[in-house]
Amino acid sequence: MNRRAFVAGLGAVLAGPLGVGAQQRAKIYRVGVLSPFPSSFGPGPSFEAFRRTLRELGYVEGRDVALDYRWADGRSDRLAELAAELVRLQPDVILSAWGTPSALAIKKVTSTIPIVFAGVGNAVGNGLIDSLARPGGNLTGSTFITEETTGKQLELLKAVIPKIARVGMVVNPSNPVYGPVLRASEAPARALGLQLSVVNVQGADDFESALRVAVQERVAGLVVARDTVLTINKSRLLTLVASSRLPAIYGLREFVDDGGLMSYGPDLVEMYKWAAYLTDKILRGAKPANLPVEQITKFDFVINVKTAKALGLTIPPSLLLRADQVIE
Repeated sequence: MNRRAFVAGLGAVLAGPLGVGAQQRAKIYRVGVLSPFPSSFGPGPSFEAFRRTLRELGYVEGRDVALDYRWADGRSDRLAELAAELVRLQPDVILSAWGTPSALAIKKVTSTIPIVFAGVGNAVGNGLIDSLARPGGNLTGSTFITEETTGKQLELLKAVIPKIARVGMVVNPSNPVYGPVLRASEAPARALGLQLSVVNVQGADDFESALRVAVQERVAGLVVARDTVLTINKSRLLTLVASSRLPAIYGLREFVDDGGLMSYGPDLVEMYKWAAYLTDKILRGAKPANLPVEQITKFDFVINVKTAKALGLTIPPSLLLRADQVIE
């Protein structure tokens, strides 16, 4: 499903059910939410767009819908247990709030409860669904091609640092997405004349030593993956990257809002809006197998000019014009 179809479909939904939603429903729908983050962090970056869109569709929390959260606190080994807890509650829908590991964990424990996922990379390639148009089974949601995103990040980093020769790929090796991503990054890296060094981090305690090794290996820039561990520990990672004087491009704009150099990644707000739209459809009787998965085509490119100046970098004017937002 393309972006134009998504906007048209969502607009039709928003226009329709508000009057119905203003009336008391016969039951309170229950939506289970599996989050890889701590409760203090929230279900995931941009998750508020899901709740806001549900309200726009006529669902008032506590009156029409209740959200049951389970938090993994950044521990991927807890996802299976928490997914099973949600299944025992027998909710009307389960939302995988962020990332591929959460969605895979829910799929393993139920083949009957409808599942909506958001923020998943390459849902077909990871085995979540059969196809975008006909996902099959009990899952639907939104996805993007992680491999293509990483190639674009390498291109943008090269545009800012034309003489760069070696790039560090900061990934969590326990995340199943990043084996295929690293393999797919090799071809675009070669085309740009870049060598890749894998910077493995499984927890905040790994950051300092991993970046020290990257500097020793003469890495001149970083591509930082979208990963729960990296996102939870955003402040510490940004501090260490700044002290290492390494230019970095991130998969989430929140890093740039807090002082990172650049970000390029999927529009999570749109993904959560789509998740709310699909949840509404399912609560009204639709089957996930018949609801197409949205492949996101809109990506946000954000530049922090203040950080660039601190690193002694000049952002090319052509790149500034391409940015969705420039932070001065």
